[in-house]
Amino acid sequence: MGKLTVGIIGAGRIGRLHAEHLSRNVRVSIKMISDVFVTDELNSWATDLGVGRVTNDYKDIMQDPDIQAVFICSSTNTHVPFITEAAQAGKHIFCEKPISLDYRQTVEALEAVQKAGVLLQTGFNRRFDHNFKRVRELVQNGTVGQPHLIKITSRDPAPPSLDYVKVSGGLFMDMAIHDFDMARFVSGSEVTEVYAQGAVLVDPAIGELGDIDTAIITLKFANGALGVIDNSRKAVYGYDQRVEVFGSEGSVGTNNDFPNTAEISTKNGIIRDNPKFFFLERYHDSYIDETRQFIDSVLNGEKVPVDGNDALQAEKIAFAAKRSLSEGRPVKLEEVK
Repeated sequence: MGKLTVGIIGAGRIGRLHAEHLSRNVRVSIKMISDVFVTDELNSWATDLGVGRVTNDYKDIMQDPDIQAVFICSSTNTHVPFITEAAQAGKHIFCEKPISLDYRQTVEALEAVQKAGVLLQTGFNRRFDHNFKRVRELVQNGTVGQPHLIKITSRDPAPPSLDYVKVSGGLFMDMAIHDFDMARFVSGSEVTEVYAQGAVLVDPAIGELGDIDTAIITLKFANGALGVIDNSRKAVYGYDQRVEVFGSEGSVGTNNDFPNTAEISTKNGIIRDNPKFFFLERYHDSYIDETRQFIDSVLNGEKVPVDGNDALQAEKIAFAAKRSLSEGRPVKLEEVK
């Protein structure tokens, strides 16, 4: 059984999550982790995971000939240069979404990947969720017939910090981009037109930063289906993640994940737990599965399940949504050159 030597760039929340999952994969060896802030706590954490070295210079990872694959978990503004450097160094790449806040820069990164002949997987972990995978399977095998309507609900339990909002690229790029990818994933079709409406209903400070916190986005697909996505930065009852595909022969939908399925029924009503509250809890298994499949793809010389084009298409939809909101009109994807 082969083993893959990896380096991880970025030891924030998502970088540590991937590191902890990879450390339990017998087919992986984490040789190095880089982060701009190297602390005693980071060193201790990395040692406990069996990581060989911690550095504050990502180039140490790029220049290490033993490292075969790089996990890019740093801030979005670093993704394109890091992808380019990793590709030029002949290393396979797993990069968190989005690849960039400007899809034209993403095109440049993908060209570098193609030229180098390395694999690039992007972190759309929701594709690996057990619920959403089942929806996709049933649509693909024709159980619900020709898709007519795709409905996606995606609501966070609480808004992010204002510091994050300042650099995130906005709701369409940092939050709804998962839903744009999911729309393509479950429909099996490309989006051809986007119409977005948004409002500031959760926190006025988000509006002062030029963003929105509530949105309705309607989509048209190449296969003729219609879609609607609703987003909110604040669902007080928990992390609200639902999908439905309605077609000519029926429909398939998924509800939220709950800590348990117990229901209490009394004369006063029926009570059950709220949905899981945070995305790390809700999508715990999907994060494990996406990295496992990336490792398998590299070691077996196979295509990755979510490639750079998937990232590019989601970013183009996000760009079209931004334009639609600002111009108050539907935007065709063919306008996004």
